[in-house]
Amino acid sequence: MTVLKAAIITISTKGAAGKRIDESGPAIREALEAAGIKVVHTKLVSDGVTPVGNAIREASQKANVVITSGGTGLSPNDMTPEATRRVIDREAPGIAEALRARSLSKTPHGMLSRGVAGTLGQALIVNLPGSPKAARESLEVLIPVLPHAIELLAGESGEGGHRNPA
Repeated sequence: MTVLKAAIITISTKGAAGKRIDESGPAIREALEAAGIKVVHTKLVSDGVTPVGNAIREASQKANVVITSGGTGLSPNDMTPEATRRVIDREAPGIAEALRARSLSKTPHGMLSRGVAGTLGQALIVNLPGSPKAARESLEVLIPVLPHAIELLAGESGEGGHRNPA
């Protein structure tokens, strides 16, 4: 069984400049650790395709679950989905759809999220909203599937899949 190791990347230009306190990163850390997932890396970066993409690449070398928070809305600076798509190998649209469905069940603003999820090597990358409350609600949906997702990425589980016996 693969050990879950998580990285948290908070995307906030004001936060990176020291003008806003990161509240979503600690909220995500608390939820992950409460579920027994070890957080091995955290980073706070400015909005933008390059800083976010570089942070995701770096984190994927240290962790098999990379959670981003922020930059998923409609604001002109919200570029986290674009950065994520540029660095991932494959999208995992079911994850993003499930997170949006959860958010939409709480507020009509949930449909404004553009977050994506996908894989980079053996790491699962998931974009969460920047709001601590919305991030926690998303994790309620995400955390239960993480062990199986990471086992699949590591090639350790064929249950429910279609592995070639050859």
